[in-house]
Amino acid sequence: MAIAQEKVAYIQAVPERGVVNTVLVVDDSRAQRRILSSYLGRWGYVVREAGSGAEALELCQREPIDLVVSDWMMPGMSGLDFCRAFRALEREHYGYFILLTSKSEKAEIAQGLDTGADDFLTKPVAGDELLARIRAGERILRMERELTEKNRLVSSTLKEISELYDSLDRDLIEARKLQQSLVRERAHDFGAAQVALLLRPSGHVGGDLVGFFPINADQFGVFALDVSGHGIASALMTARLAAYLTGSTPEQNLALRRVPGGGYAPEAPSRVAARLNRLMLEEMETDLYFTMILGYFDLRSAEFVMVQCGHPHPLVQRAGGEVTYFGEGGLPVGLIPGAQYADMRISLRDGDRILICSDGITECPDGADGMLGETGVAELVAKLSGERGSAFFDTFLWDLNDVNRDRDFPDDISAVLLEFDRHKTR
Repeated sequence: MAIAQEKVAYIQAVPERGVVNTVLVVDDSRAQRRILSSYLGRWGYVVREAGSGAEALELCQREPIDLVVSDWMMPGMSGLDFCRAFRALEREHYGYFILLTSKSEKAEIAQGLDTGADDFLTKPVAGDELLARIRAGERILRMERELTEKNRLVSSTLKEISELYDSLDRDLIEARKLQQSLVRERAHDFGAAQVALLLRPSGHVGGDLVGFFPINADQFGVFALDVSGHGIASALMTARLAAYLTGSTPEQNLALRRVPGGGYAPEAPSRVAARLNRLMLEEMETDLYFTMILGYFDLRSAEFVMVQCGHPHPLVQRAGGEVTYFGEGGLPVGLIPGAQYADMRISLRDGDRILICSDGITECPDGADGMLGETGVAELVAKLSGERGSAFFDTFLWDLNDVNRDRDFPDDISAVLLEFDRHKTR
């Protein structure tokens, strides 16, 4: 009666099936196999039997075995040898291995663990202890299966992310080409004055934009702007702003106004800045803003009229080499409703030039935990007094790389160079 109650208790205590389905019993004693198989069958497991290590190994190669209960001492291939071969098999999931032994010496148990066994049972096997060991094995296998599934999900997710990144990277490369196409000419000769441009995003795309546009026979405009932030959103904003300052369709250019009899004249830069500020705050639903210098140069009077909207101060280098900064700072565009802007004027003489830089240049790391700053920029410009146009920017960028110790620039690099000389060699 007590034995019957014990068996009922075993059956009621069986854990939920799912992790361990198939158990392999390996023993050269048919009677011992029958006893163990009887227990396992009552507990709901699918049981396989093998009378030797070689037979067990062949069976494991044919079908998946979740858990092995194997005798240690067997003729031919011992349980220890079978365990070693079992561990060498290519399997989708881990298999739990229990050795049956009459050995109790610590050195022999250590040998079994080192070979690959997970647990031990001492003969003769008690049913309650066998069930407890299998329960422990199921907990281990359940954690292994869960970890395997999580790793599979992580690998799958990483693969998807990698594919998305590759696709985004290709799109960004094309976006960079499109953004660079906004600056169709990097240099232009207006006769007595020449303009050169520098634009180098810190990433695939950036928020800086520089450009120029003809107005009439005597005047042309230039601009430099820097949209807040970095990346795609800033780049899209520069593309939209470029449409407002385009030279290819002057009727859409906010910096131009029609004059009686046809043709165009420059709009006051301060009025253009105020209009852009209203557009940013009232029509463009965005948190972005930008700094800007917008101006026009008159070839007859040699006067440069500009508005400064939070952009770094431009510098003027006189024909004799002297470098000074000018401007009054001003407020960024798209940040404060009703912001007021003012025009300022500066006259040039033959041989003078104006350099408008983005903060990516003035704030370029100097290699000593500091920034290049206005003083550093002025020194670079003074050193390059003999360089003109695009050649100036080639050398300037080379020197800037030296200052930054050939590391990636942390911000976009952009600049406009306006040079005036009525007597230049043609």
